[in-house]
Amino acid sequence: MTIFWGLMIPFIGTTLGALCVLFIKNELKPVIQKSLLGFAAGVMVAASVWSLLIPAMEMSDHLGQLAFFYRLLLAFLSALYFFLH
Repeated sequence: MTIFWGLMIPFIGTTLGALCVLFIKNELKPVIQKSLLGFAAGVMVAASVWSLLIPAMEMSDHLGQLAFFYRLLLAFLSALYFFLH
């Protein structure tokens, strides 16, 4: 039952958020729309850093001196990705 609610809570939240966007899409002022898009982008960047990049760096600790190289490579590729998109 715990797994069920662990899956349903994000699903319900995402569904409600999508419905809100569908119903008020044409009623938002451009400034508010840009602010909400900026907030959403910040949330996604934070999620990628704390859920993907930091655990990946921690998983490379066992590599010893090569860990620094892989972390540097990861930081460079991440910055390149954000620069290109």
